[in-house]
Amino acid sequence: MSRESHAPLQLELPPEVIDRLRLRAEATGVRIEQLAEEALRRELADGRRHNTVYVSAPVNALLEGIYQEDTTVGAIRQRGDFGLGTFNQLDGEMVVLDGRVFQLKSDGRAYAVDDEERTPFACVTFFSADSSERIERPLDYAGLNDLLPRMLPSLNMLYAIRIQGHFDYVRTRSVPRQESYRPLVEVAREQPEFEFHDLRGTLAGFWTPEFMSQITVPGYHLHFLTDALDSGGHLLECRTCDVEIAIQHVPSLELGLPVTLDYLTAEFTRNAEEDLEEAER
Repeated sequence: MSRESHAPLQLELPPEVIDRLRLRAEATGVRIEQLAEEALRRELADGRRHNTVYVSAPVNALLEGIYQEDTTVGAIRQRGDFGLGTFNQLDGEMVVLDGRVFQLKSDGRAYAVDDEERTPFACVTFFSADSSERIERPLDYAGLNDLLPRMLPSLNMLYAIRIQGHFDYVRTRSVPRQESYRPLVEVAREQPEFEFHDLRGTLAGFWTPEFMSQITVPGYHLHFLTDALDSGGHLLECRTCDVEIAIQHVPSLELGLPVTLDYLTAEFTRNAEEDLEEAER
């Protein structure tokens, strides 16, 4: 092997990439050089997890009231640095942003989560936008729902969606801690709601085709986290002011099948489409 092959490699990165590395370094405490190396290693890996959405368990198990599984947050972070989900006992909403995991509890507050916490359902990917567009004009919720489909090449594919910027108004909810076996649609009827005004934050989530409703939430599924990292929840409504919408097309999905007794002996009899329509909207 030539001596030149061991020479240090110097790269010039675009300013926006450097900014994202700096933000990630500040959020995680990991050196920028290490973050860049980890990103390159993922890119050069064999592709098994490259540009894949990972779902830790079918959402229909959650609909049946199976709120406890053995999947750790640490295992989720190995599968992606962006996404959403919930926690064992349905204890709040999960947001995964830039590799950090937050628990949005039923008090509306956000709490950082360590790797030992467990989840019955999470949906994550390694986020790298294929396209982005800044929307400086105000959009109400109906306007946002009209715009997003026109930004997707096909509604038959999976997309990770990150909407970041200034919001005039956001309305969210977060489910309270529950005992297992109570159907999710019943829990959702009692969930507390929260309103936020004139603030900056991020919506993180996915577009999933309708035919995947037994696996994950179909349509748009978005969770909100403030830039202050102190509050948020499952999105119910919003009005944007000045935001950037970044979209990643994800061509493959990896599904985990739990091996707990509850899951192995469950009879999935509920109508997933009807229950999700009520519980998630």
